[in-house]
Amino acid sequence: MNHVLAFERPVVELVKRVAELRELAREDARLSAELKRLEEKAAKAAREVFARLTPMQKVQLSRHPNRPYTLDYVHRLFDDFIELRGDRRFADDASIVGGLGRYHGRSVVVVGHQKGRSTKENMVRNFGMPNPEGYRKAIRLYELADRFGLPVVTFIDTPGAFPGIEAEERGQSEAIGSSLEVMSRLGVPIVTTIIGEGGSGGALALGVANRVLILEFSYYSVISPEGCAAILWKDGTRAPEAAERLRITAPELLDLGCVDAIVEEPPGGAHQDHDEAARRLDRALYEALMSLGGLDAEALREDRYSRFRRLGSFVA
Repeated sequence: MNHVLAFERPVVELVKRVAELRELAREDARLSAELKRLEEKAAKAAREVFARLTPMQKVQLSRHPNRPYTLDYVHRLFDDFIELRGDRRFADDASIVGGLGRYHGRSVVVVGHQKGRSTKENMVRNFGMPNPEGYRKAIRLYELADRFGLPVVTFIDTPGAFPGIEAEERGQSEAIGSSLEVMSRLGVPIVTTIIGEGGSGGALALGVANRVLILEFSYYSVISPEGCAAILWKDGTRAPEAAERLRITAPELLDLGCVDAIVEEPPGGAHQDHDEAARRLDRALYEALMSLGGLDAEALREDRYSRFRRLGSFVA
């Protein structure tokens, strides 16, 4: 898919040239010096361009159709992954994927939102907006992890839970609420990473974790900038203003204590180099899991409880 945002075009051209030269350098070692020079130039250009991004432009990057999704990270970070499907009540929701895998030799449970790249895939994945059965599938996996003492790793990337009539009829709010409750009482480590969009309760249902990481150009918010603008000002064109006032970008979220660490993305964003994005996330994810390794079940629950109790607390 060839999708380029206007503000990233200068960086994309350089990144493309780096990729082409990297392929040539594999066959001709004499090009390594030129490759290093071009990589440095691309990295510098990316830092300069992306340092000036507005909050709304960062939101646009979080939605980039070339951005790596949950399964892209799963295939790069986890060995022997086995997907488990269905909520055992109604159906399987493809907008949430989950299963068992091995992470650095340790068995874990993985759950994440999944979008599609083509129109056909997005219809199957419902554009990453889960129905109640998606959250109930996640609950089934959380309880499985708790039963067998397996850490839980979740990936958030959704504009929000699906708002359709059928979803409401099947208990959308109850399913999200139950997911929050089940995650809060698990006696195993939970690490969440916001890899793209983090919209409303549809995101939080996978986010009640001991540690919350966020990729550099992702966002996390109670509502999308467009939705906020439409409600507050009855004017969707004021979305950029809403994005600024909501304070939903990674640095602001870290400052507010809503996330625990920012994972720096490759030059030009995670969508420019899925492999490098996964390597950078791997380091942060491993460190977060190791930091929780010495805590027993009660300590993990208390750690999680204390983390969320601190949100919104300020000292003058």
